[in-house]
Amino acid sequence: MVILETIWNYIMKSIFRTKSIESVIEGAKKKSLKKTLGALDLVLLGIGCTIGTGIFVLTGIAAAKYAGPAVAISYALAGLVCIFAGLAYTELASVVPVAGSAYTYSYVTLGEFIAWLVAWGLVLEYTVAASTVSAGWSGYFVGILKAGGVNFPEYLSKSPSEGGVVNLPAVMIALFIGVLLLRGTKESLIVNRILVAIKLGVVFLFLIVAVPHIKMENYADFMPFGWHGVGIGAASIFFAYLGFDSVATTAEECKNPNRDLPIGIIGGLLICGLLYVLVALALTGIVPYAQLDNAEPMAYALRVNGSNIGSSLVAIGAIVGMVAVLLVLMYGQTRVFFVMARDGLIPQFFGKLHKKYETPYLGCLFVMVAVAVIAGFTPIHTMGQMSSLGILFAFTIVSVGVMVLRVKKPELSRPFRCPAVFVVAPISVISCIYLMYNLLQKTGLAFVVWFAIGLVVYFSYSYKRSPLNKAE
Repeated sequence: MVILETIWNYIMKSIFRTKSIESVIEGAKKKSLKKTLGALDLVLLGIGCTIGTGIFVLTGIAAAKYAGPAVAISYALAGLVCIFAGLAYTELASVVPVAGSAYTYSYVTLGEFIAWLVAWGLVLEYTVAASTVSAGWSGYFVGILKAGGVNFPEYLSKSPSEGGVVNLPAVMIALFIGVLLLRGTKESLIVNRILVAIKLGVVFLFLIVAVPHIKMENYADFMPFGWHGVGIGAASIFFAYLGFDSVATTAEECKNPNRDLPIGIIGGLLICGLLYVLVALALTGIVPYAQLDNAEPMAYALRVNGSNIGSSLVAIGAIVGMVAVLLVLMYGQTRVFFVMARDGLIPQFFGKLHKKYETPYLGCLFVMVAVAVIAGFTPIHTMGQMSSLGILFAFTIVSVGVMVLRVKKPELSRPFRCPAVFVVAPISVISCIYLMYNLLQKTGLAFVVWFAIGLVVYFSYSYKRSPLNKAE
């Protein structure tokens, strides 16, 4: 028993060692990012990241393959899970107003090893999701060219597994956004505001044009794949809601994080959830769901109903809107890498700031190249599902973490308190695990392999170089 107790104590003091909240905040002060963001910026960042490929592309795919018209319920279910997780996120974000989102929260509540696993999942969440958006953007871009009489070569617009050589438009848009992020947060935000305004205008235009064309017979077989299909649909489109996690990564750049983060996270979630449900109902109401498995379902649906002008405007709005999503996703990944580098878990160059722009420029370059390569050579269906697994895992850990911190440090000052935390957080955990289970049936092997690689990296590099290990 003594030997087992000794081994257990060693494990708890090594891989499950935690950083104090005070040390995390103090460390951020020594090497921090410029504070340029207000509450409105955060809401717009959340909308900018959330309304994109999920609404313009994956709504049609999820309806055709998994849920039928009940994809609206899938969006409502996924949104409800996000609200529960979002409340947990918001409490931790107000307590630890530091960049890194779920990774940072896990480090101070559940320990370094769990934080590493969350960070490894965040790579799936951000980098792979950004690649999905790049591929979705490519589909609409090629569709617009075709409508204008320009036939873009198929072998340059499809991944190898889809019969092409490389998805070149997807690669080019990823490189463009990477260069923009190198220039700084303020410049990126100005672009984001413009893109979000255009995107919301297009979504409302779609609803205005589509609603008069709704045919009730398209809802006759409302749930063709049953509740199981609704569950898989919710899981497969879940990454469409990851905008609020991106908002949490901006904590260090907020002017007043204790006030602005709750507004940005919860406000963005409510707005986007409502829009997703309305668009899903309208889309499946004007076209039979089986016809929506294509790269530009919203534009296609309007074309089928004779609205060529509306179709063109939606397609143009989609490619503009998805640029905003890509911008925020790649931004979020660079900030997670920045904090991990500051913590010593990955090479320091990821956190090196540019002398003029004060951005983690080497991390930006790495993310830019990674997104471009994945987007150019991987099919969009696989990318979307893997990204959803990454975010669901992060949500599960954050929901557990907020309960652990309530027990370990009940006296801690909490500018925002999650209501009924021991009811809300368990519901979030159970819901996330249910959605993960649905996805693991399809991409389980790839998910296991990804985390196995993460374990190798942690124990061969990160564990030894952790400042906490050196302190011990």
